[in-house]
Amino acid sequence: MAGRADPVGFGLVASLSHPGDSVTGLANFSDILVSKQIDVLRELMLGLLRVGMLVNIGNPLHASQLNDSERAANASELTRVRVDIENPDGLDATFATLGRAHVEAFLVPPATIFLTSCQRIAELAATSRLPANYGFRDHIKAGGLMSYGRDPQESYRQAATYVDKILKGAKPADFPIEQANKIELILNLRVALALGICVPGKLLALADEVIE
Repeated sequence: MAGRADPVGFGLVASLSHPGDSVTGLANFSDILVSKQIDVLRELMLGLLRVGMLVNIGNPLHASQLNDSERAANASELTRVRVDIENPDGLDATFATLGRAHVEAFLVPPATIFLTSCQRIAELAATSRLPANYGFRDHIKAGGLMSYGRDPQESYRQAATYVDKILKGAKPADFPIEQANKIELILNLRVALALGICVPGKLLALADEVIE
């Protein structure tokens, strides 16, 4: 694995420290990252009260992400608006729902359905003038405002060390599963300017990459 979310919960391994059998590698923080994404949004938008969250109803991982977001929203006294989406054809309706709910920003968790539609999501976010925090940097390349999540390239580099040892005869069951060790914050100042957002100096200092 080069970044599987919750491999224990999904029954792929017995435990992170003793995976057993023939599966090992890296796990990621996708199931517990949403609260951190909310924290970053609150740093960007002081006084944030209503935040939307896109949910891929076909992805079982999003159940834990929803629980995490609900806890984070309650702790921050935010109103979280859940918007379910089953396929990319529903994106226009999704943004119409976000508009009717009067959200001030929204979250896009890591998921293939969102990643393959990153260009369209960025366009709709710009048209709706809604700031968003995404789970992958690809969304920023497509014109998104900010992302907070793991660096996939770094995860693959870490996974390569496992591959090297296994090809040399080591058994996968002998290697504990590690967590992806790099979480990156990327900011797109061009998008922030278009949305009329002044990015605080604290966030700029924390960012791993700033697109100007």
